[in-house]
Amino acid sequence: FPGHGKNHKDAASVRATHPIPAACGIYYFEVKIVSKGRDGYMGIGLSAQGVNMNRLPGWDKHSYGYHGDDGHSFCSSGTGQPYGPTFTTGDVIGCCVNLINNTCFYTKNGHSLGKFLFLPSQSNLYPTVGLQTPGEIVDANFGQQPFVFDIEDYMREWRAKIQSTIKRFPIGDRLGEWQAMLQNMVSSYLVHHGYCSTATAFARVTDTTIQEEQTSIKNRQRIQKLVLAGRVGEAIEATQQLYPGLLEHNPNLLFMLKCRQFVEMVNGTDSEVRCFSARSPRSQDSYPGSPSLSPRHGSSNSHVHSTGADSPTCSNGVMSTKSKQSHSKYPTLSSSSSSSSSSSPSSVNYSESNSTDSTKSQQHSSTSNQETSDSEMEMEAEHYPNGVLENSSTRIMNGTYKHEEILQTDESSMEDSCPQRQLCGGNHAATERMIQFGRELQMLSEQLCREYGKNTMHKKMLQDAFSLLAYSDPWNCPVGQQLDPIQREPVCAALNSAILESQNLPKQPPLMLALGQASECLRLMARVGLGSCSFARVDDYLH
Repeated sequence: FPGHGKNHKDAASVRATHPIPAACGIYYFEVKIVSKGRDGYMGIGLSAQGVNMNRLPGWDKHSYGYHGDDGHSFCSSGTGQPYGPTFTTGDVIGCCVNLINNTCFYTKNGHSLGKFLFLPSQSNLYPTVGLQTPGEIVDANFGQQPFVFDIEDYMREWRAKIQSTIKRFPIGDRLGEWQAMLQNMVSSYLVHHGYCSTATAFARVTDTTIQEEQTSIKNRQRIQKLVLAGRVGEAIEATQQLYPGLLEHNPNLLFMLKCRQFVEMVNGTDSEVRCFSARSPRSQDSYPGSPSLSPRHGSSNSHVHSTGADSPTCSNGVMSTKSKQSHSKYPTLSSSSSSSSSSSPSSVNYSESNSTDSTKSQQHSSTSNQETSDSEMEMEAEHYPNGVLENSSTRIMNGTYKHEEILQTDESSMEDSCPQRQLCGGNHAATERMIQFGRELQMLSEQLCREYGKNTMHKKMLQDAFSLLAYSDPWNCPVGQQLDPIQREPVCAALNSAILESQNLPKQPPLMLALGQASECLRLMARVGLGSCSFARVDDYLH
């Protein structure tokens, strides 16, 4: 303080540049008294915007301060009230604002002074420090250094109070109602994500009703697994087989899937490029981009059969029979004849009603084996990053496949191996197919632009996907995060929601809507300045 300090008119205050966030719940700062100067007429506290800064904090309306010369607290008045001890050189004074109950208290050298002062429920209070006599020097700490007072313990105390209030929320006589509602929410969540066996078992135990047919659930489950395995082309074909017209009526979804398929071709996981990889004779007969949707746990559980002339083949995720292609509104982005002639095409019966097929092993498979296969499909996975099979013990968590992926078409596919990641699995023919696919994808983008106008999202998706080709190592480049398997999840969720919506079913499960509503309520509480929202996190109740 460089002033004269002859009387109170020489006092001056300084406040922080930003107000205390109303939604932070509890706010704390400390001020170290470097030197008390001549008389130690110092004040530490809070003030609202517009308060006169030529006075010590606490003397004017909407101003609050704890003064060091007499230990009094001033609350919007020139008359102070005894509060605590005086403070001088070397002391550390803290000010804690509790926006949950609109109180504040001060600390000295790490100890709470214990008396709570009530603040009016107003926002935009600023930390403030005032000085009056020459030589007074203070140093403020807003968290850039460890605090002397254990504010974390105080925050834990209030977090526990808020969480206890939530847990003790009175339900009254509606317990049965709530329980039935929660059971239905859990059941619909399991059905939405395709956990067919789990949903069936849960419905049997809780006596709830599943609105969707089991066959439909399993079809969606298999399509999701294809996407999560990086085999987007097969997922597109399966969708067109099972839900004709769905993608043609959802051009944005179709374009998203095609862009993701291009990324998976770069990654070497899409069947369009995997079919070029070197395989043993056994794997060549069983894999060529086959849209097999169930894991192969032995021949008794296989759904794969040879196709006739009218059967659709896996051709970049688009039905290759003329009868199917003739109804397509957009370019098919189909494979060239040379790329699909390396092995005989194969197809799949997606309907559970067609599960009895032509092989002897399938004719003799029992119902129990079929149920076991379906259960294993939900929990087992395989991962093909860049054509390399990786085993992991990670399982499905909250509807998300972590590090493991699915759809083992043949045990011999485990023979594929590569010492390091390479573009399109390191196969030249696969790289050429990927480039051709990219040209066709560009044509699709231009067609959509002509029909629906410019779409910035489409443009960004296409640019991001094509940008992978600008780097010798796409996995370690600025846009390499696209190759992370976790990026498949939003695409999978969008396709699953579109399928449900096409069947007049909710595109989002009620459980997710409830969680979204709770999160939105917390955001609204933060906007209106209800500090308790800072200690009520939805994530705390999901584990």
